[in-house]
Amino acid sequence: MGLCWESALKKKLAEKHPSVKPALSPLENAVMAVVWEKQPVTADQVRSELQFQHALKDSTIRTLLRRLEAKGYVSHVVDGRTYVYRACVQPTSVASSAVREIVERFCAGSVENLLVGLVDNKMISAEQLKELADRIAAAGTDPGTARDGEC
Repeated sequence: MGLCWESALKKKLAEKHPSVKPALSPLENAVMAVVWEKQPVTADQVRSELQFQHALKDSTIRTLLRRLEAKGYVSHVVDGRTYVYRACVQPTSVASSAVREIVERFCAGSVENLLVGLVDNKMISAEQLKELADRIAAAGTDPGTARDGEC
């Protein structure tokens, strides 16, 4: 039952937000952290950076990078016989998508419910929330204007 519900949620999110990419697994997130920090990067460089947290084989890293490319998170160019990867999305964009999924899943689609919960659970103060609202109003930020680069 949980898997069906998860699939329905993902389908609903994709319909409402067609640019939303599939969520990252914890291991994919670790790979993306290396790509964001070190890009351009090769599979061998990713493996070297992750070797102390995750003992992964070269083939596993290559598979993860292929999956990330299929999901639209990275792209590659070929340099000789080596694939060199770059991120197609910014970390803040991935974070926004994760928060959007949390809002849909736990807050009945209401950002207001999320923010009230953050204040109620003392993750952010009412004063900090007001400061953020003032900054957003002053910047005239339209939530639909920020876009990732095309890959």
